Amino acid sequence: MSEHNARGAGHVEFEPASLLIADSDPTVLDFLSGVLHDEGYEVTTASGSQEALKAVREGGFQLLLTDLNMPGTDALSLLRALREMAPECDVVVLTPYAGMETAVEAMKLGAVDYITKPFHVDHVRIVVAKTLDRRRLQRLAHDGESYKRLSRVDGLTELYNHKFFHQLLDAELERAQRYDRNLAILMFDIDHFKIYNDANGHPIGDLALQKIGSILTNATRRCDYIGRYGGEEFAMIVPETDKQIAVRIAERLRKAVQDAEFQGESMMPTGRLTISVGVSAYPDDGRTKRELLAQADRALYRAKQEGRNRVCPAPDAASSPDDSGVNAKAFDRPPLQSA
Repeated sequence: MSEHNARGAGHVEFEPASLLIADSDPTVLDFLSGVLHDEGYEVTTASGSQEALKAVREGGFQLLLTDLNMPGTDALSLLRALREMAPECDVVVLTPYAGMETAVEAMKLGAVDYITKPFHVDHVRIVVAKTLDRRRLQRLAHDGESYKRLSRVDGLTELYNHKFFHQLLDAELERAQRYDRNLAILMFDIDHFKIYNDANGHPIGDLALQKIGSILTNATRRCDYIGRYGGEEFAMIVPETDKQIAVRIAERLRKAVQDAEFQGESMMPTGRLTISVGVSAYPDDGRTKRELLAQADRALYRAKQEGRNRVCPAPDAASSPDDSGVNAKAFDRPPLQSA
């Protein structure tokens, strides 16, 4: 196995791509390694299938160019072994024109392209550059999606964060208004969470937040949206749901948390870690985001005042209490910081 090293030039911006060329013909190895070395790639060669498998097993290659018809080798079995060993490594097949049928079968098994023999220098350069550019674009797209996700998700619980939850609520409320559909909002608060945190420490408190987030996620529909709204507060958007059904959903979630086991919960006032829930619904309790969030927050406050570990719906408009002592501006709370 031989190796050429190059730094700087070629189709890469920082470190050169690492290529492995496998062929039993030393003339082919010399020709391809020379061409690709001149393009600025880091090139390793292997003169047989076992040597190629050993090199791939050691890892680190972005691209493998291989003849599948090396002596003693079953072409497609070799490709399967290479793909299983290094699924992240792209494979380009080297084949004589008469071997096109094998090349087509190889692409069905995951090879990304093929180069026919006898080689044309420009064709070799184009296929290799195109394959590596595709890898780079896929990586950039993946990184972009990761950054997008990070901007939407709370780092601790992996639920939607405060900012993105409001964007979702804007969109769902607009849809409910346009098509005259129901929509419910649930606001959750962990009861006596400061006591729990102080007694067990913040790392255990973080685990409790993660577990409650998981319980809420696993007990709801895929079309419902759950966010971490504040330090120990969660919120949920429940589309196509009236208040009566929303209260039943909230009660089911309250009971799921109550029945779960949390480390260190025995020292809590009730011996359990529990949640209180407030519920509001469009259009019964308001027609704007501000009104609906304020009503859900009032209901949550009432659940706390009435003893915690319970669900309270927003009162009818006619009997709605005044704002005294109630955080009616839940919508204006600053975006949370990861705990």
